[in-house]
Amino acid sequence: MNFENWLAFCSIAFIAAAIPGPAILLVSTHSLQFGILRSLMTVAGNITGLFIMSACSILGLSALVMVSSTAFTAIKIIGAIYLFYMGIKIWRSGVQLNNTNNPKQAQITTWKLYMQGLMISLTNPKAIIFTSALFPQFIVVSEPLLPQFLILVVTLMTCSFICLLSYSLLSQNLKAGSEKYVSGHILGKVFGSAFISAGGVLAISTQR
Repeated sequence: MNFENWLAFCSIAFIAAAIPGPAILLVSTHSLQFGILRSLMTVAGNITGLFIMSACSILGLSALVMVSSTAFTAIKIIGAIYLFYMGIKIWRSGVQLNNTNNPKQAQITTWKLYMQGLMISLTNPKAIIFTSALFPQFIVVSEPLLPQFLILVVTLMTCSFICLLSYSLLSQNLKAGSEKYVSGHILGKVFGSAFISAGGVLAISTQR
C-alpha cells in the first residue's frame, strides 16, 4: 500500500468518525456524567466493536449482511431497539453531571460503560457495511494482504479514537461554560431525544 492510498483512506475514516452518530452521543453523555477518564471506557468499547467488525470484514463474514436483506434487517432492528432503550433511560433519569458524591454514579461500573460502547458499535449495520465496502477499495491485491489489512484496521481505530476523545473533551468544555444555565434534567431530555431519534431513523431506513 502506497502513502497516497493510505492518506486517502485516513481522510475518509476521519470524516466518517467525525460525523455525529450514536457512538458520539453516548461518549458525550458519559463524559458529562462520569468525566473524561471514565468515558474512555466507552470509547474503548466502541473501538473494540470496530475491531470486531473489521475482522469480520477481513474474513468475509460481514459480506452476508451486504447480500442478505434478512441479516441486515435483523441487525438494524436490534440496533434501533438498543438506541430506544438508551434514549428512554437517559430521558427518564436525566444526565447526572459529574458529581463524585452521587451514589448512583458509583453503581455504574467501568465494565458497564465499556459494554454500552461495544453494543452501540456492534448494533450499527451502517458501520458493518462501511468496513466491508471501504477496505477493498484500498487493497493492492498484488501485495501481501495481511499487512495492508492491519494498517487499515489500526488507522480506522485510531481515527475513531481521536474523534471520540475530541467529542468527550468538547463536552467537558461546554459543560464548564453552561453548567450554571443548563440542568442535568434538560440535558437528559436533549440526549434522550437524540438517541430515540437515531433509533427511529435506523428503524425506518431501508437504504443499505
